[in-house]
Amino acid sequence: MKTSQTKFGLISNAVYFFIAVFFLVSCSKQDVSQIGNNTQNEESVLRNGAPAPGTQPIAQIAINAGFSELVSALSYVDGELNTGLVNLFLNGTDQYTVFAPTNAAFQNLYTALNVNSINQLPATLVRDVLLYHVVEGRRAANSVVPRIGMKNISTLLQKGFSVNPQGQITAIGNTANITTANISASNGIIHVIDAVILPIN
Repeated sequence: MKTSQTKFGLISNAVYFFIAVFFLVSCSKQDVSQIGNNTQNEESVLRNGAPAPGTQPIAQIAINAGFSELVSALSYVDGELNTGLVNLFLNGTDQYTVFAPTNAAFQNLYTALNVNSINQLPATLVRDVLLYHVVEGRRAANSVVPRIGMKNISTLLQKGFSVNPQGQITAIGNTANITTANISASNGIIHVIDAVILPIN
């Protein structure tokens, strides 16, 4: 499925986050773990090819694995904008790679923005942030994390981010680290990250 600007739109309220992003960037730089200090075995996971497709879809894994804030964000956008994202990741047959922030990552975002939940943020902005975490196709760790240099990743928002050999993501607005790679779903792959990456600066 190709996501177009006309279907999902682009960021319409970036100014709302402009000041808060600077606080989030500061927090993420201090709190994120450094994958570069991992053992060789852990680093080798970042080089692994695509695992066999799993039996559960992306959304079901997110629900079962306790990614409740991510699921809440998807549900919030669906309810407000009728985007069908939950159904897409639950019942869709197309393959996607999702960079899934942990609950702690969302809590850090809420603290930086001085809100208590995702529902206090503009739905259009939450939608665009979510689309910035999704890549079309099954992208295993070895096709996301380069051996040398930086690899540019294109997202469904039609804005990209880059990844270095240690699994650190440099987004438009902040940074994050891949903490768990290659969780295989029936309709894609999940890479867990430790910050909500932002498509604004």
